[in-house]
Amino acid sequence: MNNLDRSNVTIVGGGPAGLGVALMLAQRGWTGITVLEKRQTANYYEPDKSFSYQIDGRGQKLTDLLSLTTKLADLSVLSTDFYFTLIQKSGKRQTRKLPIADPNRKPGYWLPRAALMELLYQEIERDWRSVIEILFNTECVEIQQHPEHLEVITQSSERGRLTFNPKLLIGCDGLNSIVRQTLTKIEDRSHSFEIQQFPSPSSGLKYKVLTLSPQFPLSERAGDLSQSTMAYGIRSIFKKRKKAISLGLLPFKNPEQPRTANIITYPDSEIWQLKTPAEVEQFLKQAFPQIPIDKIITPEEIARFTFSKGGTFPIPQYCSGLTQLYGKSHPDRTGTAVILLGDAAHCFPPDIGQGVNSALEDIYIFHNILAKTCDDLARSLPSYQDLRQPDIQALIRLVQISYPWQYNQDPLQKKIWGVNFLIRLGLSRLLPFMFSPHSIMLIQNHELSYSEILAKSDRTTQLLSILGGAIVLILITVFSV
Repeated sequence: MNNLDRSNVTIVGGGPAGLGVALMLAQRGWTGITVLEKRQTANYYEPDKSFSYQIDGRGQKLTDLLSLTTKLADLSVLSTDFYFTLIQKSGKRQTRKLPIADPNRKPGYWLPRAALMELLYQEIERDWRSVIEILFNTECVEIQQHPEHLEVITQSSERGRLTFNPKLLIGCDGLNSIVRQTLTKIEDRSHSFEIQQFPSPSSGLKYKVLTLSPQFPLSERAGDLSQSTMAYGIRSIFKKRKKAISLGLLPFKNPEQPRTANIITYPDSEIWQLKTPAEVEQFLKQAFPQIPIDKIITPEEIARFTFSKGGTFPIPQYCSGLTQLYGKSHPDRTGTAVILLGDAAHCFPPDIGQGVNSALEDIYIFHNILAKTCDDLARSLPSYQDLRQPDIQALIRLVQISYPWQYNQDPLQKKIWGVNFLIRLGLSRLLPFMFSPHSIMLIQNHELSYSEILAKSDRTTQLLSILGGAIVLILITVFSV
């Protein structure tokens, strides 16, 4: 592959990863970059995808590289200013500032997904329109293998059928990636691109998002309004497993923007079985008598919520193959280099807040390898595979163990997790040379790789097992005397 020709890139998927890698390549001097996105616009509003991101130090590696962190900060609520108000079923409120694991580390930035998408899109429109073209309403429907390259076939309501023969094909098309599925078929003997799945207590939980009015009232009292920069947790009066729900709201910087409330619970919960808007409205009023539902949620929004399919937390999964080269045996031809980034390569529930951050870090690491190899794809892609794959495998394991019980699926398991967290925290402060804090805290340190975090967590687990065994032996000895 001719590394002097930095052109002809097709990116499937125009989410944060797709736009982020387009900007990174453009900054490196690549041209002829086409992003294929099936949605109508970059800021196309999808209520059940109106969730928020926290861009932590890991994701900021890329925003720093793209000189976007200052603009990101202007749109966001700082993690150091993160206040949470719990509204109990009785109406009693408790507000606290979330603790910061290490004040010396970079703060995280909380913002809606749509705001991040608009930031990336406007950066392309302002500075890179000559080298990056985003084709909205365009879906990749097939990828065909030829002897020396891959051909990408798309369908658009505006442009009809289009074909691309990219030098670099990047899969940023999420959990059901057509790029990865194509690689699975082509490389069926190696099984490198087959998805490997791992169990988690949070996978399979169903969620929907309610859109609330900006600065919605918290009670019937005049002037008692919510604050856009405040996070809220609102508990229902129901206790039974199939009825108990909560409303979770993350902070927004813009006070004029409608708020979004997540409902996350078991797929067999009663709220998902309701068929009509009237039934849903009645259920919400019964569940949350401490807040004025009819002043917070419009009838139109209740109807939309009722008939929405919502979403389901995925099983933690990844594929061991991240890159592939086609046509490399023909030095006189460019061939096609393929790389998978973000959810196309690794996907998991949002327990540890690393979905978007790991995707942005994928791009940052790819950039560093391109810089070291002078953008020679024949060298850079195998290097990326060797460097990133162990980290992705560690990341999936961290998703399984770090904070999967936070959605109140099992109160006992959540308490056991809390005890484990406190033991590790206490021992790490008492004997920091031996023990590490819980992995959910270590993940906040962006200077540690996922592999390093998992190694520290596993070492502490081994030491705790030895310590626990020693205590049991001592007790047996004492009581047997």
